[in-house]
Amino acid sequence: MKILDFLHRETIIPNLKSNDKKGVLEELSLPVAEITGIPHAELVKVLVQREHLGSTGIGGGIGIPHGKHENLTSLILGVGLRRTGVNYDAIDEKPTQIFFLLLAPNDSTGLHLKLLARISRMLKEKSFTACLLEAGSVDEVIQCIDAVDETF
Repeated sequence: MKILDFLHRETIIPNLKSNDKKGVLEELSLPVAEITGIPHAELVKVLVQREHLGSTGIGGGIGIPHGKHENLTSLILGVGLRRTGVNYDAIDEKPTQIFFLLLAPNDSTGLHLKLLARISRMLKEKSFTACLLEAGSVDEVIQCIDAVDETF
């Protein structure tokens, strides 16, 4: 299982425009809605409901918004970067710059959790997060992920 197996070029946003948490969730989920055909508002609702359980801002400038939707047929990932950071209610109360979005079908608990764990381990590597923050294009984001995807 590799991150790149679930990531689409269209779901990589190297320069997020949003300045707040809800805007980031909306922006990250828009290409997923276009790919899957699931209404954008439904995906945003799933993500916002998950945030009400506790912030997915894990600190260190990282957020991993995630949720499940009954009409998804497979896991789908997105990546977004906002170098200046946004207030994402992170546990360390610092701005969040790197976002990995994970949306999954309702019945994919095992794979969903494995992928969340894999992403979390990758994001603990300072060289990986530095690479992402320097990436200015979709191709550069893919190169950063590809460089570490095999090792985790």
